[in-house]
Amino acid sequence: MKKKYILSIAILLVLSLALAACGGSKQLTMLTGGTGGTYYPLGGQLATIISDNTDMEVTASASNASADNVADLASGDADIAFTQTDVMANAVEGVNSFKDKPVDNVLALGSLYPETIQIVTSANSGITSVEDLAGKKVSVGAPGSGTYVNAEQILALHGLSMDDIEPQNLSFDESTGGIQDGNIDAAFITAGTPTGSVEGLGATNDIVILSIAPEKIDELIAEYPYYAKDVIPAGTYSSIDEEVTTVAVLAMLAVTDSLSDDEVYEMTKAIYDNAGDITHDKGKLITLESALDGIGIDLHPGAEKYFKEKGLID
Repeated sequence: MKKKYILSIAILLVLSLALAACGGSKQLTMLTGGTGGTYYPLGGQLATIISDNTDMEVTASASNASADNVADLASGDADIAFTQTDVMANAVEGVNSFKDKPVDNVLALGSLYPETIQIVTSANSGITSVEDLAGKKVSVGAPGSGTYVNAEQILALHGLSMDDIEPQNLSFDESTGGIQDGNIDAAFITAGTPTGSVEGLGATNDIVILSIAPEKIDELIAEYPYYAKDVIPAGTYSSIDEEVTTVAVLAMLAVTDSLSDDEVYEMTKAIYDNAGDITHDKGKLITLESALDGIGIDLHPGAEKYFKEKGLID
């Protein structure tokens, strides 16, 4: 009997130590993107920051990125995820890749960094404005993709449609290769700058990135609040010696509405109070000042509480 008692005490002690080691932390899953992209390594750092500064333990997982991430949040298969602001808005509205399947249980935590719409062409193409794309072979990405929707909306802003150009459904690398080979005239590329495929093209060819007029940018943002004004600084690419005014959608974090206000408040506070600890190249772009840029959907009440405390919203 005495041995059984001692054994029971020992088992209880081991269980107590195990629970103490875990700290009773809530385990959460953060969906990022492919291992070769930006979302995955950056997500790993953000997951560590949240885990180190809250009572939650966040694990970053590779995924198929934006649209799939939102779908997994909506189905309860994840707690927090990377996505683009335009994809998130499409999900809430039930349009484009979410046509007739609106999402109503996913909310915004905050914006991270811009993914810039770059309209790239060669310096000898004669194309100097969006209107000049009429009748040209222009890469616009895969139908239904974020790049395709960006191209469609920006063309419409300038009185054009897909019927007014010769649309080419190419990847970024195929697009810049097509410009270099003379097989296409221009390409829409939505990505953080500098973009590797555009850098590669700029190393061998003089390139032009088309500016969008400020009044057109204002019109676009008024119609689609998930866009934000952006500037490509002079020197970003070797042949770009003047800054380019354009627009961007933003990488953002979204959360399921099943998370409590306190949990999301603590996550939001951890990220934006400790953004200076991020060593990834995009870390310097994650700031409190830009945390609400491009957000076209409702904030989670926990995130809203944090931003109110910081004076970003009333």
